[in-house]
Amino acid sequence: MQLTGRRALLDAARVQAAARPGLLLHGPAGIGKSTLVTALAADPGAGTVLHCSPAEEDARLPFAGLVDLFARVPENCLETLPPQPRAALRTALLRGGGPADGRGLLAVRVAVLDALRALAAGGPVLLVVDGLQWLDEPTAEVLAFAVRRLDGPGIRMLAAERVADGGQPERLRCCPPGTVELPVPPLTDGETAHLVRADLGADLPPAVLRAIQRTAAGNPYYARELGRAALRAPVPAGSGTLPPVPPGLRTLLLEQARSLPEPVRRTLLVASAADRPSLTLLRAAGLPDPAAALAEAERLGIAAADADGVVRFRHPVLRAAVHADASEHGRRQAHALLARAVTEPVERARHLALSHPYEDEATARTLMSAAGSARLDGDPGTAFELAVLAARRTPAGHPGDRAERLLAAAEYACDAGRTEEAGEAAGAVLARSGSAAQRVRARLVLLRGAGQALEGAEDLIADGLRDADGDPRSEARLHHWAAVRGLLCGELTEAAGHARRAARQAGAAGDTGTRIDALATLARVRSLAGDPVAADAALAEALTLAAPHRGARNCATSHNGAALDTRHLAAPPDIAAPPAERPGGPESRRLIRMRAILALDSDRVTEARDQVVPLLAATGEPAGAEETVATLVALTRIQVRAGHCREALRTAARCSRALAQAAPALYAAALAATAGATADEARRLAAQAVRASEADGDRLFLLRALAVLGQAELLGGDPRGAAAAVEALQRVRELGEAMCAADPPLLHWYGDLAEALVALGETDAAGAVLRDARARVPHGAPGSVLAALERAEGLCEAGLGRAREGAVRLRTAVERLRRLPLPVDLVRTLIALGAVERRARRRNAAREALAEALETATRIGAAPLAARARDELARLAAGERGGETGPGGPELTPTEARIAELVGGGATNREVAAELFISVKTVEGALSRVYRKFGVRSRTALAHAMAVAVIAAGAAVVDTGDDDRPGPAAQTVAVSQAARARLPRPLDTRR
Repeated sequence: MQLTGRRALLDAARVQAAARPGLLLHGPAGIGKSTLVTALAADPGAGTVLHCSPAEEDARLPFAGLVDLFARVPENCLETLPPQPRAALRTALLRGGGPADGRGLLAVRVAVLDALRALAAGGPVLLVVDGLQWLDEPTAEVLAFAVRRLDGPGIRMLAAERVADGGQPERLRCCPPGTVELPVPPLTDGETAHLVRADLGADLPPAVLRAIQRTAAGNPYYARELGRAALRAPVPAGSGTLPPVPPGLRTLLLEQARSLPEPVRRTLLVASAADRPSLTLLRAAGLPDPAAALAEAERLGIAAADADGVVRFRHPVLRAAVHADASEHGRRQAHALLARAVTEPVERARHLALSHPYEDEATARTLMSAAGSARLDGDPGTAFELAVLAARRTPAGHPGDRAERLLAAAEYACDAGRTEEAGEAAGAVLARSGSAAQRVRARLVLLRGAGQALEGAEDLIADGLRDADGDPRSEARLHHWAAVRGLLCGELTEAAGHARRAARQAGAAGDTGTRIDALATLARVRSLAGDPVAADAALAEALTLAAPHRGARNCATSHNGAALDTRHLAAPPDIAAPPAERPGGPESRRLIRMRAILALDSDRVTEARDQVVPLLAATGEPAGAEETVATLVALTRIQVRAGHCREALRTAARCSRALAQAAPALYAAALAATAGATADEARRLAAQAVRASEADGDRLFLLRALAVLGQAELLGGDPRGAAAAVEALQRVRELGEAMCAADPPLLHWYGDLAEALVALGETDAAGAVLRDARARVPHGAPGSVLAALERAEGLCEAGLGRAREGAVRLRTAVERLRRLPLPVDLVRTLIALGAVERRARRRNAAREALAEALETATRIGAAPLAARARDELARLAAGERGGETGPGGPELTPTEARIAELVGGGATNREVAAELFISVKTVEGALSRVYRKFGVRSRTALAHAMAVAVIAAGAAVVDTGDDDRPGPAAQTVAVSQAARARLPRPLDTRR
């Protein structure tokens, strides 16, 4: 029994079934009602289950449902009934003779009611009717009589009723009063894909799976049937046809429709073949009276025309069934009629191809022209399908033309994000073409389809360069891909060499687009490697080449109008994208996006946003999936830094819809979650992004994903999170140093690493990180970089016991950030300042900083930071109620508190280190500080002091009336019975 996509619904149904006297599931045929009923009826505690599942033919048989329901009722239960009701019931159950008059029918109802009460006296009873719509009327009347008179929790009812899509149950009267109605919704596309894959034990081609998802429309029964049929007779990818419908399902859906008059069936067939059928189109196709024909079809619930003349099938599977039920000749005729009737060129070309299922050069040319039109209209998926059809219609005597059309189809598939289909088409050309130029082009498609996973693409590029020997245009593109690969894999020296060669060869070939891309990549590589002069020169040359096509308004200028200086501003890693086909196309978008991120990294957030947003609404040559995702990732980064946290979540969701499991999309989702969702969600998504980047061998996005993972772990404010943050951010530091990276985000992440180390009490290590970061800060570094380091330095000072000096550093950072449009950074720093001031007992200053942090975080939608600010304010309030030193002892940092708890419970230093994922040395240092704060010298004395603090903390909770949580000292000093009993707690497994 498959419950794909139904776990949440099943849980909700269980809750309702336990709380209410009855539960009625309803929905269309095949939606999964019976599966849910079976699962619910099998739950422990259901007791005696009386079950019936009537079929359509049972509806004409009186008391057929009652016979099924009482099949498991023992005869001795009936013997306890009064004579007349017992005789009437036995007659209804065909177990004996009795009166059939009105008194007998009443006696049956009374007997059923008494029998159910008698059963319930011995334990719970569950009435299950799976198919209320087919329940015979006499049984329905008996149930309606009985359920109105049942009282008490001993008898419950579980029923399912088939209704039309969007319809309501008609037999609720058969269920007890208070029955809850629960519609069974369709599956999502993802759930449908999982169901089909699990049912078949195999994967279907993506195009076939999409056709099944569209046609099943979330109905699990239809999805399974269509999947099985597709496995036996798969639809060729890109054909644009409907999925095959098995004969059994066609009979079930069309049994009555097959008896309709021929004009009605012909009208339905032509309507099923059309993309957007309407009465106007059907008349133009030569059908004499489509409205009358559809009136007949509407009577059978198959299809109808609405008030605007648009023809709609009651369910997409009916359209596919009508189309599949016709003969091959009939389908061709329908497409031929539509090819003459439609005016839209893309649809006309498709119908032309489907009406001529044989090789024909004229048809192939028409299809390729339509494919180009579809791509220009921003529909690369349709362009791919038309180009595949064109390749299939190309005569066998024209293998070169067929290969060219397959390559075009592959490129369109890449634009649509359908990389698997792109790879199949390009691979077919690579395997069969005798043209070196076509093989090079196929390899370029395969490189593009690899996305971020270019680590293993060396052989693909090398083989391409051998085929491209002597063709500077092709060599330039392959060298550019080699440069992109080197950039993603952190091989910056090799990447720079390939980018220079690509630019030279593209210039010799007159390929301005590839030359611009190569120069932009070179600028990114040199800037990331810390060579700003070379980066400036490459970017300036790229901008000069692109300027005539973009206009003067896109020239690179700084905030004061001077030429943009990219010194120390590394362009961030972008999604691997193909070399541009023409000037003014994608390469211009990439340059604009690159400049926007440079502006963002230099804290010019508004400028960055103004440059990126228009790219998503740009007209002209449409962007492919990679370009769109790259722009959405950039916009997510901008929105997070600008404090537009809610908008960032929406942008990241768009990114995920485009390329759900790609590392860039996962990174964007995690980054948005750190700003506007929850720490747990951010942590989960960031971990996925790390795994995806590692699988791709993409070190640049691995840097970013690890950095977000570290930020997410820090959001929790607990020692385990701090330890996990240190682990992630140490990897960032090591990767960055191995790549000689020097961009501003890296220095931000150094600050995060130092902050995490301080949280663990490793202030010496934090100081070393900060000294290293300060040595890397260039002249004229962005203010946000300086503020991030100042925040970490302030926390480090406070961690060393110099709270006043720490607060000074933090206030310097706050004032610096007030001059910048970076509210998220400001909130983080205000929370840090408030925490330091609170621990230093400067409560007014702490309250002022934390209140501002909470107000700002709430306004911008920074939910995790708002939660941190509220928590700090609560600690502050609890500390004020407890007095200067807190109710029960000194105030500890979260890490000190956790160490004190474990040590007080009897854990050794090594066990504590293993529990918190920190070093034994860190434990020893923190424990020394705890001893000093408590004024003790031994573990035994600490345990005694903690036990005393527990008592005082509990009293403080009572005295202050705080029934939600103890004050901060009570939290951090003694938090478990294990500490009082000096017993070590079981060690948790790692997060």
